[in-house]
Amino acid sequence: MDRMAIFTSDAPSAIGCYSQAIVVGSTVYCSGQIGINPGTMELESTFESQAHQVFKNLDAVCKKAGGNLSCIVKINIFLSDINHFIPINQVMEQYFSDPYPARAVVAVMALPKGAFVEADAIMVLV
Repeated sequence: MDRMAIFTSDAPSAIGCYSQAIVVGSTVYCSGQIGINPGTMELESTFESQAHQVFKNLDAVCKKAGGNLSCIVKINIFLSDINHFIPINQVMEQYFSDPYPARAVVAVMALPKGAFVEADAIMVLV
């Protein structure tokens, strides 16, 4: 099995032992992104600004791999507070259109760096 690591400076550098994404065939496995601005490597301050940055970071990784957000077939979203369920839908609608990817949204006890939201994704290149 051939696999290729993806790296772009348009998304935050990995803060652990992982790649921003791994490509296997036409499938791209995107690692979780939190709302870190890649220019400053600082976490955005509000839930909404973090949520937007998460999707911008995912988009940058997808583009580096040869796709874009519309190529995502599955996304997992992790929230530090389930009360952000409606706001994450409102932000996500600005980045995706019908047919939407399959999705799971779960609340977790905590996220890296105290983030409010994290998302990972699977993308298929056509």
